[in-house]
Amino acid sequence: MYTCGPRLYSLLAITASPPRTAVPCAFAAFGLSSFPAAPVTDQPPLPFSQLNFEKFLLSTQESICEQLAAEDGSGKQFCCDKWQRGEDSSLGYGITRVLECGSLMEKAAANVSIIHGHLSEGRAKAMSARGRNVEVGSEYFAGALSIVFHPCNPHVPTFRSDVRYFEVGNFGWFGGGADLTPNYLDVDETHHFHGFLKELCDQFDPSLYHQAKVACDSYFYIPARKEHRGIGGIFFDDLEFFNKGIVDRPSEKNAAESDRGQVFEFIRKLAEGFLPSYLPTVKRKRDVPYGDKERQWQLLRRGRYLEFNLLYDRGVKFGLDGGRIESIMVSAPPLIAWKYNVTPEAGTAEAEMMEVLKSPRMWA
Repeated sequence: MYTCGPRLYSLLAITASPPRTAVPCAFAAFGLSSFPAAPVTDQPPLPFSQLNFEKFLLSTQESICEQLAAEDGSGKQFCCDKWQRGEDSSLGYGITRVLECGSLMEKAAANVSIIHGHLSEGRAKAMSARGRNVEVGSEYFAGALSIVFHPCNPHVPTFRSDVRYFEVGNFGWFGGGADLTPNYLDVDETHHFHGFLKELCDQFDPSLYHQAKVACDSYFYIPARKEHRGIGGIFFDDLEFFNKGIVDRPSEKNAAESDRGQVFEFIRKLAEGFLPSYLPTVKRKRDVPYGDKERQWQLLRRGRYLEFNLLYDRGVKFGLDGGRIESIMVSAPPLIAWKYNVTPEAGTAEAEMMEVLKSPRMWA
């Protein structure tokens, strides 16, 4: 079995910068008290406010990093890279945490950003194109936690998830989701992952899972390849309140405080479920033997992952307009490969995976 190390299998490899020394994340530097590393589920619900959302993101990041480092088992820890947005501390900050070359994870990243600013022309146009009537120069707040796990073993799928909140003037809305990008299809585990998400969504709105699943398939699509990036999950934008639709444009009426609090509760439970939805698959697959063939296929599929991020991902495009490049690109796989016109042989596990990527299914 190949492990994370100096051997390169890709024709074109992209490597991250050397890992920083792992240090505890101290939030006091940003005017917040430190958070315990206890599971997120031990924390009582918080009423919604910008400050409470910020605290929720930081505590969730801390908990996930501690749990995944323990699951990795290599003794590696997530580094803690704290940064400030510009010279003015009031513009916001971020904490980027990365674990590299572990026993389980070749690269895992959890990034929090808290941003205050004014909409640039590019950002205002992008938001207006999606139905938001915003003006250039409008003051905004954005808070987000984004996660990506790139495992060593090709049989363990890549996991991506995020939760975020954006506020402009009197309007505020949530976004987020979770999805899997496997190299090899496991029908039972795909059903488990989607079933977990559906059960969670059904607690808040019986129509939510179906809408968010369809939105996920639509969003994580590579038009040039005519294939989807993975087996999906859920994805939502512009979520202000339930029973109003998340694919169609919601009303511009500002959500009532109780509605916003209810959506915040859903966001909190979704974040609490990130690891429980993923780790059962990790535990079953992390020690499955593999060889050079499987590793090469993994690197090729990672190439598709990066293609989507650079060509189509709205978050990457938004971040590149004045954002911090290291934190934006932290989701990139550590190693990738491109080969000319690769077509899996019929009847192989690789071909089975491609069939699903070409034609998404409903899994729950």
